[in-house]
Amino acid sequence: MVEAQTRSAATIVIEPSRGLADFNLKELWDYRDLMFFLAWRDINIRYKQTMLGAAWAVVQPVLTMILFTIFFGRLAEVPSEGAPYPLFVFAALLPWQYFATTLGNAANSLVNNSNLLSKVYFPRLLIPLTSLFPPAVDFIIAFIVFIGLMFYYRWPPAPNVIWLPAFLILAMVTTLGVGLWFAAMNVKYRDARHIVSVLVQFGMFVSPVVYPSRMVPMPWLNLYALNPMAGVIEGFRWALLGTGAAPLRVIAISSLAAVALFVSGLYYFRYTEKTFADVI
Repeated sequence: MVEAQTRSAATIVIEPSRGLADFNLKELWDYRDLMFFLAWRDINIRYKQTMLGAAWAVVQPVLTMILFTIFFGRLAEVPSEGAPYPLFVFAALLPWQYFATTLGNAANSLVNNSNLLSKVYFPRLLIPLTSLFPPAVDFIIAFIVFIGLMFYYRWPPAPNVIWLPAFLILAMVTTLGVGLWFAAMNVKYRDARHIVSVLVQFGMFVSPVVYPSRMVPMPWLNLYALNPMAGVIEGFRWALLGTGAAPLRVIAISSLAAVALFVSGLYYFRYTEKTFADVI
């Protein structure tokens, strides 16, 4: 009887991670219920006790679109590749707002869940991964508004729209890659979150949000395309609006940069996570 009980008892040994070679995808999947619970908690907190609730997902991109249309579309006369400028800029704001919001959440995710980190074992990667989901609700709401704008301007969907899921995945890979870097750094260096704010503000203007990447001089285009969000934004525009030929060069370089960011961010996160509970 004792022998049977001994055999049935499972002993779990928790050891520090050793980089990507020690990455356990099955373990992450086993804790998926916790991930969905944390995501649902963040969604509830995001809209609880607010005056406009989910309408904030519409207010910010719409107001930004109006301001950009006035100053860049009308006054500066920035070209929009044949599409109405409000559609041109809103198609770029869809992935950019998702990137900016998710990055801010991911950078602060470990610090905000410090009590959970120091008391309970679970894959630490799960926390920044959870940050991908709450902003997706805002993305869906803003996307519905974008469809309404397409009807208003009588701009039919392009056949390229079938590629939109690929660019959405690219946006998530880019966001998670950068988010893993800043989530891990913010545990040890609490001013890392301030770098995120500067990065988001500066990054909007070095990404083709208010202008097409074709305005970038050819000698600088390869360097410009190292910004992974450049390929994401241009891909969204091409897929949703069908503006000209596919910017394959920008998309290809940006995709490679996004994969490099993701792999390096994952490695850095795995390398530093063994110290999270002690430092945080």
